[in-house]
Amino acid sequence: MVSATSCFLAPGRKPQLQAGRRAFLRGLVGLVCLRLLASEQLPLVPIGPPQAVRTTNDLIGVHTRLTDEVEEWKIKRTLQLVREMGARWVVEFFPWAYLEPRRARLSWEHSDMVIAHAAAQGLSLIARLGWAPEWARPAQSAPSLLPDESFASFAQFCARFVERYGTTVRHIVVWNEPNLAAEWGFQAPSALRYARLLENTYTAVKAVSPTTCVLGGALAPVPQQLSSPDAACDLKFLRELAAAGGLEHMDAFAIHAYGWREPAADAPAENKVNFRRAELLRALLEDYGYQEKPCFITEAGWNDHPRWAKAVSPSERIRQTLRAYALAKAHWPWCQAVAMWAFRFPWRQNSYLDYYAFVTPDFAPRAIYRAVQQYALTGELEAEGLSALLPADIATAHSAA
Repeated sequence: MVSATSCFLAPGRKPQLQAGRRAFLRGLVGLVCLRLLASEQLPLVPIGPPQAVRTTNDLIGVHTRLTDEVEEWKIKRTLQLVREMGARWVVEFFPWAYLEPRRARLSWEHSDMVIAHAAAQGLSLIARLGWAPEWARPAQSAPSLLPDESFASFAQFCARFVERYGTTVRHIVVWNEPNLAAEWGFQAPSALRYARLLENTYTAVKAVSPTTCVLGGALAPVPQQLSSPDAACDLKFLRELAAAGGLEHMDAFAIHAYGWREPAADAPAENKVNFRRAELLRALLEDYGYQEKPCFITEAGWNDHPRWAKAVSPSERIRQTLRAYALAKAHWPWCQAVAMWAFRFPWRQNSYLDYYAFVTPDFAPRAIYRAVQQYALTGELEAEGLSALLPADIATAHSAA
């Protein structure tokens, strides 16, 4: 028997083998080079032709969660589903900590991808900017902690963001829920410090992109009786923000309007969380003379978890979500968008958060998705749809506030 090794060493075979190996290696190198060239010239996930949103209500929006979505096809598919649902607006988080992990070393690849696909789908994107990188905060601190000495660095990052995307992304939100300690570096919420952050950011952004709409606020809804050192009442925080001059350094106001167990038409009151609590915040803006500043609902919605104390049934969630979109369109001329939380998570959260989603992580539309899609296409609600949304009720609530 002749072994494989002896064949390689047989007279006359060695030169042939070496030549074959060289040819094989040359071919392999050529294939690698072609693959690299192809990856540079032809994106794995094409952007595709420009699309347009078909909807009967231009306020319909959602808050997506693409921040941690790695695969481009999933980003594209998510935004396709948003468009096909009939939502025009998308709110997305772009963490400073992700985009500038090292000082002055910005990495735009992921944000380029998300923003390009959103634009191709015909969506209006509102960019929420926040989270400090490690180099801009104390060691071992949370990314929500932004020291005063880093305000200018954050403002400069925002300016560079709008300088890059200002023709596509026309709205940015400065930070998130600054009236909560958890979103404010686990420090006591401070309207005065947030006003200074707004001033720094507004000045830097307007210097490079005067037409970008800067949104402040995005306050968590906290009634006074539920307030604590870790959660300031949103109405009180807004009054303090106005006194500190913060309202001068925003073009619009972002509002979070969760419904919890209350119907969309439930009248607002200072002692409860409901969708129309947004009207109390709006009334305060008007009281301070800022009638010209529009408002954007950048988070809102109902949850249909079977056991969470603040959840409702899936059918009730559908009813109230549709009524909220319709109510805003019919009675809130100051409102530019209603973005419900949250369209889709990249993976299961294994908590009540999964029951805010419109679409599962594997892209299966939930009942709420189909219902909003039908409403967006037809503009029609169920027979008793707006029966509770009486203009007189809303007017009375405004005057009472």
